[in-house]
Amino acid sequence: MRHHGLNIVAIGGGTGLSTLLRGLKRYAGSEGTWSINRLGAIVTVTDEGGSSGALRKEFGMLPPGDIRNCIVALAEEEDLLSKLFNYRFESGEALAGHSLGNLLLTAMTDITGSFDNAVLAASEVLAIRGDIYPSTLEDVRLRATLADGAELMGEVAISGSPLGERRRVPRPHARIVHLALDPPDAQPPDRAIEALRTADLILIGPGSLYTSVIPNLLIKPIAEALRQAKALRVYICNVMTQPGETEGYTAEEHLSAIIEHAGLVADVMVLNGRRPSESILEAYAAENQHPVKFDINAIRELGVTPFFGDIIAEGDFVRHDSTALAETIFRLYDRYGRSLERMRAKE
Repeated sequence: MRHHGLNIVAIGGGTGLSTLLRGLKRYAGSEGTWSINRLGAIVTVTDEGGSSGALRKEFGMLPPGDIRNCIVALAEEEDLLSKLFNYRFESGEALAGHSLGNLLLTAMTDITGSFDNAVLAASEVLAIRGDIYPSTLEDVRLRATLADGAELMGEVAISGSPLGERRRVPRPHARIVHLALDPPDAQPPDRAIEALRTADLILIGPGSLYTSVIPNLLIKPIAEALRQAKALRVYICNVMTQPGETEGYTAEEHLSAIIEHAGLVADVMVLNGRRPSESILEAYAAENQHPVKFDINAIRELGVTPFFGDIIAEGDFVRHDSTALAETIFRLYDRYGRSLERMRAKE
């Protein structure tokens, strides 16, 4: 049994990261066997679509959407302020499609003088249970090279969805073979690197491989900190393939893409151990999405240990279940993290 809580850092973006944080926050400051002393999230800032893209273009600021989702996830669910922060305008020529939280972060950036200060201020207002770090404070864009030699510039083009258009079926393009960041030498906030340096457990994903996960790892000091980290490093693989990004990908291909871009930055890989219902699989198959298949031996050959959990929830979509995922993470740490603790104690 631990005598103190874990220091945990999660890395990603989109709905995957916020789902993970929502499950972990209940253990922040708790006194149980499973407890978190410090919880941090390193969040991608390459979004160019929807409300975030519009604000980025008009005000020259970093996209606030993924940051907003994480702030709300770490706030109290029943708190009126968190609900207001996530409120989205459905009508009005100027406001339609914008969330109030995005607009508030835009205003706070102007008032406090920087996006980083705005995130800190918003986090304080909502009294969140953790710390949020933009992966960089520089204006960065994604650039993908495809198997047919073509290049795509920007998150919207890479994900395959037209700008400002909400579509589940993206525009097709050839398989992505390489992802780069412009500019390539963007730097992270110092506090993000310090969080990685002092972490007991680092979680990568879940989320869109090329637009939520790998963009953070393209920031060289973050990748280097992950390679050198003494923490147990865990990659949480997606449950379903994603047209436009990972169509036809196996779990080991997800992992290989991460290794090719950032080196070996994971010790353990979390995989879903329960097959979704046939009815929902049929609905997904109609949109060319399928469960992510895996080869345990291929994963091990990449230097990573597979770990299975019943981590999904079903509704209109298949999603990671925040509670089950958090419990799986702690069980994983009980199994593999304790040896790291003993090794550190001998150093």
